[in-house]
Amino acid sequence: MSATVYLSHRPAAAVDLAEIVSFPQDADELFFCYPKANWPLSIGQLAAAMAERRDSNVALLDGRVAGFANFYQWQYDDHCALGNLMVAPWARGHGVAHYLVAVMEQLAREHYHAKRMQVSCFNANSAGLLLYPKLGYALSGVVERRDPKDQRVALIQFSKPL
Repeated sequence: MSATVYLSHRPAAAVDLAEIVSFPQDADELFFCYPKANWPLSIGQLAAAMAERRDSNVALLDGRVAGFANFYQWQYDDHCALGNLMVAPWARGHGVAHYLVAVMEQLAREHYHAKRMQVSCFNANSAGLLLYPKLGYALSGVVERRDPKDQRVALIQFSKPL
């Protein structure tokens, strides 16, 4: 019998930052969740992202900070774009990302009357590429980007009506 996990959420607070910066395990994971950041993720970089973004939230798994996300775009009565989605290594595989995306979709509807949510995922991010279609997101575009090593990568864009 598997143990029941309890997921909840709340706005991210300054006290959470030291925990959240430990979520990306290497430079590639950091690039997937925060392409403009430099490895390793620092409290200062994350605080700066939170200051210019909206609705930074944490997911709690059995009361422990397990996930983080926010909006990097928000246009009232139109759309929101999900950003900085990251899950603690110890919490992966427990539905944290699924839960947090649903939370952010609800916030997009409530705070911005958004009609759709947009998400983007780099081609090497298998976890994200497998997650978003499961949650009802459909391919909406592919854009060329450059990774930190100046290699060509594809940014896969998805959209979902809310």
